[in-house]
Amino acid sequence: MRLILFAAAGGALGAGLRHVINTAFLAWFGPGFPWATLTVNVVGSLLMGALVQGLLPFDGGAPALRVFLATGILGGFTTFSAFSLDAWVLYDRQEHVALAVYVAVSVLLSIAALFLGMALVRSVMR
Repeated sequence: MRLILFAAAGGALGAGLRHVINTAFLAWFGPGFPWATLTVNVVGSLLMGALVQGLLPFDGGAPALRVFLATGILGGFTTFSAFSLDAWVLYDRQEHVALAVYVAVSVLLSIAALFLGMALVRSVMR
């Protein structure tokens, strides 16, 4: 239960930060290109890599800190950082085929699922 609370507290902070960035980037750049999403995905992935590498030397990866920062803050900030970490794990294990499949299928199916979800709701709302 303790780790769930760490994840929830971090998630609230990460989601709040993402909202601030979304709002600021919309005001600065307008709605023409998703600069905010691109930025949080790249920055979140950079921070996830630094965090994981920084926690590796500690026995057990400092579970409470890892959950608060990685699952909570970075997970609330961008789930793309978790996706990037999963991709790195497959790369680090030298599972290159699984890595390629995971990346391609994740991106393509996620986009397809979004389109499908929108189409389903549109069909019900007509």
